[in-house]
Amino acid sequence: MYHLTLICWIVTLLSCGAQPKAASTKQNNKPQVEANVLTGSDQMDKYLPLLKGKKVACIVNQTSRVGQVHIVDTLLKHGVQIVKIFAPEHGFRGKADAGEKVSNEVDQKTGLPIVSMYGSKKKPSQADLANIDIVLFDIQDVGVRFYTYISTLHYVMEACAEQGKKLILLDRPNPHADYIDGPVLDKKFTSFIGMHTVPIVYGMTIGEYGSMINGEGWLANNVKCDYQVIPCANYTRSTMYTLPVPPSPNLPNQTSILLYPSICLFEGTTLSLGRGTNKQFQLIGHPKVKAEFTFTPMPNEGAKDPFLNGQKCYGEDLSNQDVKTLFGKKSIDLSYLLKYGKMFGQMNERFFLDNLFIDKLAGTDALRKQILAGTTEAEIKQSWQEGLKAFSKVRAKYLIYP
Repeated sequence: MYHLTLICWIVTLLSCGAQPKAASTKQNNKPQVEANVLTGSDQMDKYLPLLKGKKVACIVNQTSRVGQVHIVDTLLKHGVQIVKIFAPEHGFRGKADAGEKVSNEVDQKTGLPIVSMYGSKKKPSQADLANIDIVLFDIQDVGVRFYTYISTLHYVMEACAEQGKKLILLDRPNPHADYIDGPVLDKKFTSFIGMHTVPIVYGMTIGEYGSMINGEGWLANNVKCDYQVIPCANYTRSTMYTLPVPPSPNLPNQTSILLYPSICLFEGTTLSLGRGTNKQFQLIGHPKVKAEFTFTPMPNEGAKDPFLNGQKCYGEDLSNQDVKTLFGKKSIDLSYLLKYGKMFGQMNERFFLDNLFIDKLAGTDALRKQILAGTTEAEIKQSWQEGLKAFSKVRAKYLIYP
């Protein structure tokens, strides 16, 4: 199997040897048929030699697999000395609610200690890394700024840089790698769901993104991490890659993942997005909306107390949209947000949450003000263009894939 992997990787290098062109905001909308994509973790011949004789910490979750087997189990089978596991949001097994603190614990299967990076701290301490030679990062990202795995990557890189540890990142495809869109973060709205001056959709794999964090001096005190990416093979930016494992409890399928950049902004409103159902991020509804379609959020895995818990919501079901069509849109669709914003204004009902969480999600207060002012989608998107143009020049320096 490993000889075959090596051959595939060599063929890819020969066929894609040309330097990738800098991406622009305008992309080819024709999705390529998914090829035999090899993730970084699939190419064990590339990173096993780097781990030999080293004490390793893994920052991983349920998506971290080599084929069908968790990477931790695979590495232990190959004699790698794993010392501990760092767990991001949703935990090592990916079952915790969004925003729920993840506790330190011991993995029942392997006996390895699990140190939470989403609880009392979000950055490994000096003690956490004291007996570590290499940190191995393998987590499936979805390419949206407010998805917290890139923030976890930032803090792990920063800790490694400060303490002289090497970080190896096993890259994975991004389902939103082929375009950039949305407002660029205003630094006044920096938070764990938005740490960098990037748009909502930044069009980079997590490996490319880590290179940008390093290269742009975004780590504290401009420290540099000893950072190495194991790239994907047989992958281009227009490859329509289907994620084999849900990246978090409330993104259960490809439809939810492709809708996510467009409708996650509703998390800053008084409407439900289907948390507490089996169609998370595929439903929009509220008890006071007039519509035939209904759903009722109830506690389930990943939503122990969902928003509007037990209340009958009226709205719409987006789950039957064609995946290829969604993938081909290559843009954030604001029509849903503007539709319900206008509707709630006419109903004289509160649309945005009082905590103005919408501003953290958007990375700016401008979007909220534009919606309240009745600004059109075209006008809102036009206001993003200067920031997107500037970001595209930064992004182009770090792209790996054609």
